[in-house]
Amino acid sequence: MDQQRKHRILMVSDFFYPNFGGVESHIYYLSQCLLKLGHKVVVMTHAYGNRSGVRYVTNGLKVYYVPWRPFLMQNTLPTFYGTLPITRTILVREKISIVHGHQAFSTLCHEALMHARTMGYKIIFTDHSLYGFADVGSIHMNKVLQFTLADISQAICVSHTSKENTVLRSGITPERVFVIPNAVDTAMFSPAPIRLSCDEIVIIVVSRLVYRKGADLLVEVIPEVCHLFPNVRFVVGGDGPKRVRLEEMREKYSLQDRVEMLGAVPHSQVRSVLISGHIFLNSSLTEAFCIAILEAASCGLLTVSTRVGGVPEVLPDDMIVLAEPDPGDMVHAIGKAIHMLPNINPHVMHSRMKKLYSWHDVAKRTETVYNCALQSTDENLLQRLPRYLKCGTWAGKLFGLVMIVNFLLWRLLELWQPAESIEEVPDLVLFQNEHEEPMQDFVEARD
Repeated sequence: MDQQRKHRILMVSDFFYPNFGGVESHIYYLSQCLLKLGHKVVVMTHAYGNRSGVRYVTNGLKVYYVPWRPFLMQNTLPTFYGTLPITRTILVREKISIVHGHQAFSTLCHEALMHARTMGYKIIFTDHSLYGFADVGSIHMNKVLQFTLADISQAICVSHTSKENTVLRSGITPERVFVIPNAVDTAMFSPAPIRLSCDEIVIIVVSRLVYRKGADLLVEVIPEVCHLFPNVRFVVGGDGPKRVRLEEMREKYSLQDRVEMLGAVPHSQVRSVLISGHIFLNSSLTEAFCIAILEAASCGLLTVSTRVGGVPEVLPDDMIVLAEPDPGDMVHAIGKAIHMLPNINPHVMHSRMKKLYSWHDVAKRTETVYNCALQSTDENLLQRLPRYLKCGTWAGKLFGLVMIVNFLLWRLLELWQPAESIEEVPDLVLFQNEHEEPMQDFVEARD
């Protein structure tokens, strides 16, 4: 790879390891593949318990756990300008060229993108979720997203449905939004060596037991399926406020021997749970993509899922049975999947998933987005302000004022601590492109 085409990327989100979820996995695997392509990647997130400061994870991926504590649902308390000094220091220390924020619900992401744009950096935003338009929370979140995307270089969505949702919510032009799906680590999620017998059908559910994930649907679907199919057993992995309802349902219908509740399942043990079953059941009420479906398919499970959001885009028709988010329709879909099971070969399905979804392919496509972002013209504050003013009669003026104050604070920081006085750190280079000349490796000491 040509030296001038190498990027120095800062991934920013409130959601990262040791927390587990779709956004966390996406950032981690994408960062690993970008490192292999020869780019420099640094992750910025908030502190998790005693995990604070600078850490290194697999293959030298550097993570800044900034000393901000989560305030609500793993998000930091909004401060607008409180994160400016530390964000500026990281950008200068690591000689960053592109800032890539993840998840619309992440406070740290929005603030870091605002500061980076003020300082003249190219910024990318990836939206991982779908949001509505009518409830109070969605209205406020959509206005925040409109502010963040008003002056963004490029945006990425994980499905075409997600792209349409993001464009409608933020007002960004569709030409600046790319669709790059998630992927799955097929080496980690592989089928069981020996195919399971179909004498007893095991249906796996691995999900957070919350309303959005359709836990209330499960309460109605499971008893009906157990009644219609005596040879079916359920294994439910996950925890959440709706777990009580599932346990009450199990007691009410005396299904203790046919519904196993595992509680929270560590990510390292998800495969062992998946390969113990035949069918994976996803009852989500809204999904932008759903990585859990990919993990299940990679393990050779036939999927039954609600037809919501970007789920219909995830798998071919012969690998998934879709149903409306209605108990009767879901029971019918499970019955259809049970009849399809004899024709399902887990190892063939795993081989197909290898070809369909690859993190290396995701990284290459993301690299193209970075190249497009760097080709965009540089603009000063006066040229950028009109974009914020278009965000609404009053909101536009407020957004413009926020950016002006942010610019003035940045200039004050430049006077108080010039960028030249911030020590730049050497790079830790572990991966080499096979066509490159050998380069000297540098190792940075732990801060």
